[in-house]
Amino acid sequence: MAILAEQVDGVIGVDTHRDTLAAAAVSPIGAVLNSTDAPANARGYRRLLEFARQHIPGRRCWAVEGIGSYGAGLASFLDQAGEQVVEVCRPKRASNRGGRKTDMPRLLTSGGAPLRPYFSVVIEGQNVPCANP
Repeated sequence: MAILAEQVDGVIGVDTHRDTLAAAAVSPIGAVLNSTDAPANARGYRRLLEFARQHIPGRRCWAVEGIGSYGAGLASFLDQAGEQVVEVCRPKRASNRGGRKTDMPRLLTSGGAPLRPYFSVVIEGQNVPCANP
């Protein structure tokens, strides 16, 4: 079994919503390299792939929330493009989020810490079960 951090040079974490996608490129040590957002459509998917190629040009993995719902289109697009995709569960949230539409501010202000556990995920083949770290 291999550890994800040994297989990739970084992770693109994606917070999915009905109309938008927020993404961050994160190094293996959890440093946020850059972030962006895009519409949740084919044009946006292409934009996120270009973002990933620019910020993590080598081996990368996509950690996408909601592959069975809002992230389904992106996950399918990335799979067809030959990208490695794992599903991550949406973190537990307070019932009142203060009107925030994305978890990207939390991700960025914590230096990528929410994605760090995914670098220690053990990969068996290409299938990684959705689990909260």
